[in-house]
Amino acid sequence: MPDLLIELFSEEIPARMQTRAGEDLKKRITDGLVEAGLTYAGAAALTTPRRLTLAVEGLLAESPTIREERKGPKVGAPDKAIEGFLRGAGLTRDQLEERETPKGAVYFATIEKPGRPAVEIVSEVLEATIRNFPWPKSMRWGSGAMRWVRPLHSILCILTDEAGAQIVPLEVEGINSGDTTEGHRFMAPHQFAVSSFEDYATKLKRAFVVLSPGERAEHIWNDATNMAFAAGLEVVEDKGLLGEVAGLVEWPVVLMGQIDDEFLDLPPEVLQTSMKEHQKFFSVRNPKTGRIERFITVANREAADNGATILAGNQKVLSARLADAKFFWENDLRVAKSDIAQWTRALENVTFHNKLGTQAERIDRIAALARELASVTGADADQAEKSARLAKADLSSEMVYEFPELQGLMGRYYIEAAGEDAAVAAVAEDHYSPLGPSDDVPTAPLSVTVALADKLDTLTGFWAIDEKPTGSKDPFALRRAALGVIRLVLENGVRVALKEQLSFAYYSVVEALAYAGKLAHVGGDSIHPFGHPSSRNDADHPHLYLFYADDVRTSFNGDTEFVLLSEAGEDILEIASLDKLVPDLLSFFHDRLKTFLRDEGIRHDIIDACIAMEGNDDLNLLVKRARALNAVMTTEDGKNLVQGFKRANNILSQAEEKDGVEYSYGADAKFAETDSEKALFAALEQAQAQIDPALKAEDFPAAMSAMAALRGPVDAFFEDVQVNTDNDILRRNRLNLLSQIRQICSSVADLTKIEG
Repeated sequence: MPDLLIELFSEEIPARMQTRAGEDLKKRITDGLVEAGLTYAGAAALTTPRRLTLAVEGLLAESPTIREERKGPKVGAPDKAIEGFLRGAGLTRDQLEERETPKGAVYFATIEKPGRPAVEIVSEVLEATIRNFPWPKSMRWGSGAMRWVRPLHSILCILTDEAGAQIVPLEVEGINSGDTTEGHRFMAPHQFAVSSFEDYATKLKRAFVVLSPGERAEHIWNDATNMAFAAGLEVVEDKGLLGEVAGLVEWPVVLMGQIDDEFLDLPPEVLQTSMKEHQKFFSVRNPKTGRIERFITVANREAADNGATILAGNQKVLSARLADAKFFWENDLRVAKSDIAQWTRALENVTFHNKLGTQAERIDRIAALARELASVTGADADQAEKSARLAKADLSSEMVYEFPELQGLMGRYYIEAAGEDAAVAAVAEDHYSPLGPSDDVPTAPLSVTVALADKLDTLTGFWAIDEKPTGSKDPFALRRAALGVIRLVLENGVRVALKEQLSFAYYSVVEALAYAGKLAHVGGDSIHPFGHPSSRNDADHPHLYLFYADDVRTSFNGDTEFVLLSEAGEDILEIASLDKLVPDLLSFFHDRLKTFLRDEGIRHDIIDACIAMEGNDDLNLLVKRARALNAVMTTEDGKNLVQGFKRANNILSQAEEKDGVEYSYGADAKFAETDSEKALFAALEQAQAQIDPALKAEDFPAAMSAMAALRGPVDAFFEDVQVNTDNDILRRNRLNLLSQIRQICSSVADLTKIEG
């Protein structure tokens, strides 16, 4: 069985595209080979900045001959039907075979597709792959029509077996395949021939090319950490940067340089971000002080002076970059210490969303909501409002304008510099979290409060203007915001009624739009625009905005419809009413919660059984109930009780529908005839006495356990007793007894939602 080696050699491929390109090359080639009948033992893709390489082991030398039998029309069928069958099969009539079947004589055709040499198939598959390669961005060059990420120089394609290497012939836009490649661009630019993958990898290493990205990354990290350790320092780990740098070089040479003393007092995050974003440098930290004192750069070649010239050039460029960062830092500190509120005022001119107003208006909403939430998070209301008003101030700073990824982090530095408490400053950095499922969740009360307010305002605002996630599209990261709310609430044990807070957030959005003159309400068949005050800070009415807001909040019902107005006063969008928005958004939270709890092994139907209960907007209460029900449902008593409950519920529902009455007036134990019936009366009374106080104390495991204990008495009752007896008194009493089962079990969870 031959081995296949492919190399596509080009100008430098962007590092961010290399891994995906290697995967695409492997998938397209191997899929094409298998589809053509060529199986293989294994395949591996490797990439460098200038080459995509694929090695396939144990390839079949030729595709197998395939015999296919097709059933045709009946003997004696119209000629047109037979001729159509012959055309499809590629045969003549004398090649057909007549066979007797239960339905009479039928024509059968045996089609044989002879195998093809691997060299032919590989040539076709590789050409198709090159011409249709899925680069995120591609270019044309010269006069050719082909597109590639960068100009393609050569194609190496050989099949190797015991007899030696064979070039797979193909031609793509004037580039003919061969068995040669090139070494390092500067250190070994000559061409050389190869005869196998092992020969190829060995000769590339001699020509100063490390073929494996993993090997290059490991070499870079080992050399960097060793250099730092020798100087008593440590490299700041950054796996993303390591992978990117490994994609920038074919022969990594690690060098460590100095940072000028005048920049060492910059915040370490500023130094790290500036060096990473602009220079692709690793930061080297002093573990004793936490300061970034040196940098690691990776050259693509060895130098006679051991990299001294390269380091000098890098340090010169780095100093210029860090001088800019120092300028931003010092200017921002002056502003923060004199009047940090001017940054917040500047956000009045920054649009958050064209239908939801400015960043300053959003900050007002978040501050009001943070004050409202403080009572349930344990934060001080005044501090919560202050923190919310300062948390996004750094969006106006020069440093965050230059490095947006530092938002929040720089806010913490600037707020502390302004003389505010450290807990208030920490909110600026923490309130964006969690950004993903692996992020840490803030635990400080002020941070939790503002983080919740920020995310609830985002969700409510976009729900109001009908910008919800659809399918895989979620441009405003609303799923992430909902999951953030869930994690903040659950991991901090926050007991918050979401319906109440979503209502507050909704009216905050509506009031802001009304104040800005962008909103009207629908009354009868007419649209009534809001008049709005000339200034939020009117000298005679300093709190005019809040009074105006209260007017909006108290003057309309939950089903009031609002419309968004254009600058010309025309209605352009209906704003969801409160009565529609809150249930819809709460359902979205419940869907996210199902996904979140799936990792715990809690089924969707168990969560649905708990969502159907009162208080389902208290996520902590809901999850406590779901976890307890899930634990019971893993036991035999729990599973069997659900079946007994459903049986009781079905019999009762059918009887109530048939009789046109509700059997919920209480059964009388004096009418019990059998021991099992009497035992069920006693068990229900005992369960009720245990479940009611357990639910009041939110001790759901105890309530679920008491409910599960009914399994035995319920089973025994249905085995011994006929509910729909001919005796009307006994029948009514037993139906009322079933109603008791339904009422007691339903007080714990809606078991009708449980599947199976």
